[in-house]
Amino acid sequence: MAFRKPGTSVELQLQHGFCFDADFLWTELPKLPLTPKGEYYLTDLIGLAASRGERVEAVILDDLDETIGVNTRVHLAEAEAAMRRRINRRWMEAGVTMIDPATTLIEPTVTLAADAVLWPNTQITGRAAVGGGTVIGPNTFIRDSVIGENCRIVSSVVEEAKIENGVEVGPFAHLRRGAHLADGVHLGNFGEVKDSYLGPGVKVGHFSYIGNATIGARANIGAGAITCNFDGEKKNPTVIGENVFIGSDTMLVAPVTIGDRSRTGAGSVVTKNVPADSLAVGIPARILRKRSNG
Repeated sequence: MAFRKPGTSVELQLQHGFCFDADFLWTELPKLPLTPKGEYYLTDLIGLAASRGERVEAVILDDLDETIGVNTRVHLAEAEAAMRRRINRRWMEAGVTMIDPATTLIEPTVTLAADAVLWPNTQITGRAAVGGGTVIGPNTFIRDSVIGENCRIVSSVVEEAKIENGVEVGPFAHLRRGAHLADGVHLGNFGEVKDSYLGPGVKVGHFSYIGNATIGARANIGAGAITCNFDGEKKNPTVIGENVFIGSDTMLVAPVTIGDRSRTGAGSVVTKNVPADSLAVGIPARILRKRSNG
């Protein structure tokens, strides 16, 4: 209801809501009579309380959102929108930048550090935390994940993962449960990681899948390379050493280990362990020669 205050041009909005003592409410609610329309009128409790000498008073609120009633899904959406505005405002006042707060969803269980930047259509849910200087989005979904400082995650999905500092993800990457990216990792377009550890400085090319793997520092995983971790019955591990170069479209058929500083040729299918400092090529891959450490 709207009306103008007499003698002014100020328009006032009048809405109403109710607050009850919890013990009184839960005791009396079951006693409400059903109306001929098949409804229960909460307002009947006001008269009941007054007749018993309970304190009944009007309270003026500064925030009309406090009076939003939820009777339909439309009303529920209005209440949720009001809560999102409050949460976003609180984080912006704490130093978080939101390019478009109206399209940014932050659940109340999320923790954001000052100087984080959230681009439009970003959703962060569950027990998630984002470090300072990290840029998220646009079009990014994060759930139950910990993200360190100075990262960049673009148009990607991150679920139950851990990302350390200075990591780049996406666009269109997917981090699934158990993914752990150490400092300085780069995960390219359409890369997917599940239940795996990528050591510091690892680079994973686009269209790659890493599952049930441990990858040593500074390894390079070429575009289209995958770990074939499922044999039809169980998941098997892949271990890749430090400073390894995995050629594009390599298939690593787990369980398999690639030793430090080794390389695989493009399109190779690796079914057996590769010793350190070796070159493996072919289908199935065979060791051509030991590589010089220099």
